[in-house]
Amino acid sequence: MKKILLFMLMFSLSITAQTHRFVYEYHFKTDSTSTEKRNANMVLDINPQNVKFYNYEYVKTDSINKTRGESSSIWDDTPAVIRKKNSNVNSNYVLVQNIFVVDTEDKINWNLSNETKISGNYTLQKATTRFGGRNWTAWFTKDINLNEGPYKFRGLPGLIFEIYDDKDNFRFSLIKSYKLAKTYETRDILEHFGGQNPVKISETKLKKMMLDSYNDPLHEFKEHYKNNKNPEARFMVMGIEVKSPEQFKDLSEKLQNNIKKNNNPIEIDKAIKY
Repeated sequence: MKKILLFMLMFSLSITAQTHRFVYEYHFKTDSTSTEKRNANMVLDINPQNVKFYNYEYVKTDSINKTRGESSSIWDDTPAVIRKKNSNVNSNYVLVQNIFVVDTEDKINWNLSNETKISGNYTLQKATTRFGGRNWTAWFTKDINLNEGPYKFRGLPGLIFEIYDDKDNFRFSLIKSYKLAKTYETRDILEHFGGQNPVKISETKLKKMMLDSYNDPLHEFKEHYKNNKNPEARFMVMGIEVKSPEQFKDLSEKLQNNIKKNNNPIEIDKAIKY
C-alpha cells in the first residue's frame, strides 16, 4: 500500500463524525482472459445509520452539480452497495436501462491467521475467506475499531486495509480517509439516480432481465429508430452510425460479444451463462 502515509496523515477516528469516508483504489478485470486491469477509486462512507460503497466519480459529479447548479449524472459498472450498520444485508443498485435494487444476504465467514505485517504505523493481520465463488485474502487492523471494509467485505475485528482474490482479478487497497461534518447525502447519485425511484426486484428477476437484454440488446434502440419522425436525427451504436435496419443484426452480435467478454463479476458464482 504505497499511499498509506497519506492515509496516516489524514486519519483521525472520531465517534462524533457524521460521515467517515474511506477511499479505496480498486483494480479489477471485467475480462478474466485479459492481462489488462481497469482501475477506479471507490468510496466507503460509514455513517451513523448505514454504510455505503460506490464510485468516487459520483462524488465528483455531485460536487460539480452543486457548485454549478447542474444536474448531470454518471453511472458505470462498478459496485454500488448500501447496508445498515452491523448488517449483512446489502442493497445492490444496478442499472439495466433503469435503476433497480436487489437485496442480498452476504454473511462472510472469516478464517483468522496469526500472520501479520507492518504498514506505516499500523499492524495488519491476515484473514482469508471464500466468498462469491472466489478465495480472498484480507489484511485488517485492530487499531481501528470498525468492522467494515470495501464492497460487502465486513465482520472482521477491525478495518480492512487491503483485500484481493487468489487469481488477482480484484484488489481493493485503502489510500486515504477523511471526515465530513455531516452525513453525506447520496440521494441524487445513488438512491434516486437520474430522478428515478429504483424498483426492488429479486436476483432471479434481475438475471432474467439481463438475459433478455442480451438476447435483444437493441430492443429499445430499434423502437426509437422505428418511431423517429425527424429526418435530421442521427443514431449511433458503439460509435457506428445506423442508417438502415439492415445494420441491426451485425450490431446486435457485436454487443452480445462485448457482453460475453465482460462477464467476470466479483461474485463469479453469480456470473450469467449467456
